[in-house]
Amino acid sequence: MRVRIARGKRIYEGILMPGVTDHLVIKLDNGYNIGLKRDKVEILASWEEKGVNRPPDEKPGYDPSLPDLVILSTGGTIACRVDYRTGAVTSQFTADEILKAIPELKEIANFEAEVVYNILSENMRASYWIELARKTFDKIKKGADGIVITHGTDTLGFTAAALAFMVRTPVPIVLVGSQRSADRPSSDSTMNACCAAKVATSDIAEVVCVMHGSTSDDFCLIHRGVKVRKMHTSRRDAFRSINANPIGRVSYPDLRIEICGPHLKPGDVEPALYDGLEQRCALVKYYPGADPEILDFYREKGYRGIVIEGTGLGHTSKLWFDPIKRLVDEGVVVVMTSQCLYGRVCDRVYDTGRDLLKLGVIEGEDMLPEVALIKLMWVLNREDDPEKVSQLMKTNLVGEITDSTDIFGGF
Repeated sequence: MRVRIARGKRIYEGILMPGVTDHLVIKLDNGYNIGLKRDKVEILASWEEKGVNRPPDEKPGYDPSLPDLVILSTGGTIACRVDYRTGAVTSQFTADEILKAIPELKEIANFEAEVVYNILSENMRASYWIELARKTFDKIKKGADGIVITHGTDTLGFTAAALAFMVRTPVPIVLVGSQRSADRPSSDSTMNACCAAKVATSDIAEVVCVMHGSTSDDFCLIHRGVKVRKMHTSRRDAFRSINANPIGRVSYPDLRIEICGPHLKPGDVEPALYDGLEQRCALVKYYPGADPEILDFYREKGYRGIVIEGTGLGHTSKLWFDPIKRLVDEGVVVVMTSQCLYGRVCDRVYDTGRDLLKLGVIEGEDMLPEVALIKLMWVLNREDDPEKVSQLMKTNLVGEITDSTDIFGGF
């Protein structure tokens, strides 16, 4: 809705942003927003374009020539705007409001929108991932041509990995977020959302992440869900594929998809839901002088799996050897990854690594530490036999492990 309002002697005109608070938020024609207290302004006029008449059995705005996509909103910055009462960015948009805020989406597909959560992504947890996987698979079974999941960027990689292990999909499942809230002139939300929606209409039949590929508004990259990580706190091109090349890119504003690497297509796998995660798993970062008692803590708490983020090729101090042995002896699965991120764990080069292998530590190959954690949670939910668990952790299941890592490892 467009409004013209007065505050004192000043007149403002622009688009009334959705939301019910004690402030009116108006997007001005110059791209900036203002927030004004409702009891301090007078609305002089408001208007909106009348909708086109449609048959009574047809959804408003429905175009039968376009694919049918589902937006599942979980919150995050892409669903945020500034709260002009506090000056902070808060999660306030619903899925329907995202569609209203980004009208370009309606040119790409027909959308069904649903809010699953409305949280900042640091509040994600395993039970939420399981519910999201079930919701996603249900929408696929009901005929969605693609799924777009809006998500906070900070833990987007964890959720992407969880969905990749739990959902085998014949259609694209695309996670997207933004580094800047939708009401900021420098927001990346519109471009990211449009590129993600376009990818959701493609033949990519797996879980991917679509985000800015550069600091300019020129293209987005398509990252495999188990190979992506947020590598910068605030840049719009914060996301990178680690130890792998991106699947492709989407140019903007023409939304042309260019595939750069292999990907699963419809028919490559049977649609299936393998929901469930063992929550008694932990990710532990080793650092010089780190107290090994943290491992005994998890053992005494009954944890079933530990992923260690070791140094270099996958090492810890020898002081950690006895606690690791106690874990393994009691049936706790210990997986070694590297805090270097790029490259591959190889515990056969130095004596320390060879000793860790003798203790029963499983090499995490070139998996990201957080992906190894999610995979271990998924495997332990399905398997108790230590040998089978070890075999599954070293087997590429959904693209999380590459056969060989390039000397530069994508660096």
